[in-house]
Amino acid sequence: NMDVPISIGVTLATALSLFETFTGGAHAYFDGAVMLLFFLLTGRWLDSVMRDRARDGVTALLKNRAAGALVITTDGSSEWLASDKLKTDMVMLVAAGERLAADGEIVKGASRFDLSLLTGESAPAAMAIGDTVHAGTLNLDGPVEVRITAAGATTALADIARLMEDAAQSKSRYVRVADRAARYYAPAVHTLALSSFVGWMLMGAGWHQSLLIAVAVLIITCPCALGLAVPAAQIVAAGVLMKKGILVKDGSALERLAEVDRALFDKTGTLTMGQPEPVNLGELSAEQKSVALALARASRHPLSQGLRRALEREGVKAVALDHLEEIPGEGVKALWGLQEVRLGRTDAGEAGASLGVSLDVGDASATVLRFEDAMRPAAEATIEQLAKLGIESSIASGDRAEAVAPVARALGLTAQTGMQPQDKLDTIARLASGGQKVLMIGDGLNDGPALAAGYASLAPASASDAGQNAADAVFLGDSLAPVAQAVEVARATQRIVRQNFALAIGYNVIAVPLAIMGLVTPLIAALAMSGSSLIVVGNAIRLKAITK
Repeated sequence: NMDVPISIGVTLATALSLFETFTGGAHAYFDGAVMLLFFLLTGRWLDSVMRDRARDGVTALLKNRAAGALVITTDGSSEWLASDKLKTDMVMLVAAGERLAADGEIVKGASRFDLSLLTGESAPAAMAIGDTVHAGTLNLDGPVEVRITAAGATTALADIARLMEDAAQSKSRYVRVADRAARYYAPAVHTLALSSFVGWMLMGAGWHQSLLIAVAVLIITCPCALGLAVPAAQIVAAGVLMKKGILVKDGSALERLAEVDRALFDKTGTLTMGQPEPVNLGELSAEQKSVALALARASRHPLSQGLRRALEREGVKAVALDHLEEIPGEGVKALWGLQEVRLGRTDAGEAGASLGVSLDVGDASATVLRFEDAMRPAAEATIEQLAKLGIESSIASGDRAEAVAPVARALGLTAQTGMQPQDKLDTIARLASGGQKVLMIGDGLNDGPALAAGYASLAPASASDAGQNAADAVFLGDSLAPVAQAVEVARATQRIVRQNFALAIGYNVIAVPLAIMGLVTPLIAALAMSGSSLIVVGNAIRLKAITK
């Protein structure tokens, strides 16, 4: 837990303050300065950890590229080569169920490819001779031969990794509130104490009295309240968000979340569940459902898996099948007693939807099962709540326009479709140049660069490793409600932080002049300093009630 070091620091600092109250405050200033340094270094450490995690996300992204490929040699034979040995104009033999190791153009065969890695599109795309395919995408149906056009560091997948790393580096330049305050606070305190010492010496006071007054000034302006102003509020906020199922990675993420005024949502896996589910199971008899489950279990196709999950939720029991066989591009077939059964490809137009499969049992008429990607719970309410917070929302998706349109209509959002990772980055850059601070919400590997580039970003727990690592916060569960909740809590936290700074400044405005005039002893200064720290901590705890 990244809040543990800060929690320990807050506890120890408060304990030290109380201890020094009863021991004369001899070391109060020095302990307070050490505490402030502790918080600043902790913030820098967390920033470093986040950048390391972003690099881990890049590594995870590149692991989706195949380790190598079977290529056709000049004499017509085949040879397996590692991905770093592949060159342009080589011809790869890509079997069904195999990921591509390089970008290229299909020169023989036809198949459907899972492009979700690059576009987020849940429906497989049909590809034939002359079409371009990319490293990391999955060949679903039949074998194809691909002439390599880009390999290694020049593939589209490697470009995404570079974009993601560059975006993460640019975000790390954000300066935290505590860092900005410390730039001016520490020099001012030392200058004030030194000026007090020199002033009293010039007025004829002895060095002992002048030194006591200077020490009192140092103690009473001890940066305990300043050091606690930000982390105390952020620790409470992190606990509140944890209870709401939101895991925030560091304090700067909370600060940036509080400032966003524009939201971009990916569609598949973000606004929707990313798991196509059958919508007309009621048309099947109990017998057909049992057959469909047995066939669906034998395939790893996304639609087969969606059908399996839905039938198992209903408590359906699979029948025993013989001679199960999966035919690339066609589906799964088997024998059920003496009847031939099949679960497989159907024409989208026949299905009446963009996603569908056909179930054939014996000589009976085929039943077409239609699939839809269900909306996340509370999606509409979340968009409305963001609007109330002054945040305009829209969709930025790599999916086809016809797949995005129903979701956009249901939520009343505008949408950009068919977007590549660079397109999303360009959109964020354009909005940022117009003065907007973009909150990016996405889940896929293709969203990694945009998540890293957004002013702030959120990803669901179902997101890819690269997506989770690139995001500032991860929310658990199926509901989209945590997106608005995270912004609300972040804004409440910043209000508490501003109040804490006002309390710390107000305390100094009253206490420091008294210390400079020699009206405060080091012991009284220690009492005042401890009291200010406790007030700041108490104000931070109010967040629990405010954000219920």
